Amino acid sequence: MLSRAVTRVARRGLAHGTGRRWASGETEMNMCQAIIAAQEVVLNEKPDSCLFGEDVAFGGVFRCSVGLRDKFGQDRVFNTPLCEQGIVAFGIGLCQAGFDAIAEIQFSDYIFPAFDQIVNEAGKYRYRSGGHWDCGGLTIRAPCGAVGHGSMYHSQSPEAYFTHCPGLKIVVPSGPRQAKGLLVSACRDRNPVLFLEPKILYRNAVGMVPDGDFSLPLGQADVVRAGTDVTLVAWGNQVHRMMDAAKEVQEKDGISCEVIDLQSLIPWDTECVAASVKKTGRLIIAHEAPVTSGFGAEVSAKMQEMCFDHLEAPIARVCGWDTHFPLAWEEFYLPSVPRVVEQIRTTANYA
Repeated sequence: MLSRAVTRVARRGLAHGTGRRWASGETEMNMCQAIIAAQEVVLNEKPDSCLFGEDVAFGGVFRCSVGLRDKFGQDRVFNTPLCEQGIVAFGIGLCQAGFDAIAEIQFSDYIFPAFDQIVNEAGKYRYRSGGHWDCGGLTIRAPCGAVGHGSMYHSQSPEAYFTHCPGLKIVVPSGPRQAKGLLVSACRDRNPVLFLEPKILYRNAVGMVPDGDFSLPLGQADVVRAGTDVTLVAWGNQVHRMMDAAKEVQEKDGISCEVIDLQSLIPWDTECVAASVKKTGRLIIAHEAPVTSGFGAEVSAKMQEMCFDHLEAPIARVCGWDTHFPLAWEEFYLPSVPRVVEQIRTTANYA
């Protein structure tokens, strides 16, 4: 499932994050360390909670559970067979029995064998019983997105498949602070949550993260850059590309872009995005998944409904192409900074 090359990269220590603590009560972490910290909060808080998945007891192939088995014991942090359907089904059963579970799918590309369990069981459990029982303590973690060498089986962004299913919440962090705060909230939420982690950010994204118990609300977007001319909406690693593109057009063209990190896709913060679009009159959405039926289409449709009288240009999407993810020429597939910059200029100059 995992090539030797990917394994070697994934198993190189917790590079970049320093673990330094500051007087403010924050620690510099990379996103991998922040996810460990979030899981530690949850496992400490809920004695009946469990963490499990392929290689989780050993620290995980991306090292996102390092030290947790030693701290909480092999009965609470343990490996599973290589069976995604079984991992999710076991989590549903645990939660239905009153426990809380963090189930890790080693790559989101391999979540599809569990699609039936997630959509037809986890998403429907509360509804089919009229609220008498549920599996609300279930959080499913899965690394997603491009990593630089993953090709079609280790680079997919499957979020749109699941946003169509009522009963699930979908979360995608863009950095360490978001990863810790949103993961703690996801584990506390009384709905099953799919928590998608852009794997390229595990070590590339480094920032200050509050120590101890820290959470961020689900369903609330974050305006990470204020602007007046064009609204840019993204999630996960694409937020960083949007920020780079916004900086470039500000410096070279004098175009002021407002960048919004959705953070949660279900539910998503329609009011935050609409307020920005009504101010700028222009909207660009970017994501790594293929453009057709990607979640950007939902954002576009909703903003067309809410902001029609304020739009000064067609809503645009900069996304992956409608092909399988390539091994070669990955940057030509992704919504890269040059592609976003080109679209910003086209949208800003539309008359």
